[in-house]
Amino acid sequence: MGTVYITQEDAFIGKTDERLNVRFDKKTILDVPLIKVDGVVVLGRATISPAAISELLERNIPLTFLTENGRYLGRLEPEVTKNIFVRKAQWLAAGESLQAIHLVQGFVRGKLKNYRQTLIRRQRESTEVDLSKNISRLEQTLAPIDTTSSINSLRGLEGAGSAAYFGCFNQLIRNTEFEFTTTMRLHPGTRCHWSKFRLLPIRD
Repeated sequence: MGTVYITQEDAFIGKTDERLNVRFDKKTILDVPLIKVDGVVVLGRATISPAAISELLERNIPLTFLTENGRYLGRLEPEVTKNIFVRKAQWLAAGESLQAIHLVQGFVRGKLKNYRQTLIRRQRESTEVDLSKNISRLEQTLAPIDTTSSINSLRGLEGAGSAAYFGCFNQLIRNTEFEFTTTMRLHPGTRCHWSKFRLLPIRD
């Protein structure tokens, strides 16, 4: 069934055994097996029994409340995880911790190695291009990653390696109708390269 939407004003939401039921004016207007319910959305005013709330939480079924016009009011759902050791590890890995530095080293190393491999492959396939300087710059940028213990410094290495890669990006484009002209930062603090291409006229 998926998500159950309850739109009847002043309805009562309860449970009987393994089933969710909705009653109004002493009549049952909905009765469904809880195993088939992925979520419950209440629009307008309704009453839900403590037993039904407890059952929904136990089954990881979120309960959402909206006004009768569909405006969001709130949501009741179980905790994603109760593993405090996972939470502790996540907090320890945040900021300038050893865990965070180790992760950033891995991200930057993997990115720049992929850049280098792309250039090496292109150089091998096309004798008309010379990418040796850019490959060398990438190797020089990769070398100090393992001994760099500052996240800002690692960002600097990532930026230098990206500059080496995008500095020859135009030589990687095989379609002569397109030309790579620049990269730009989309938002302060966002290290994202934006490729801008210019359509060139087709020459006979």
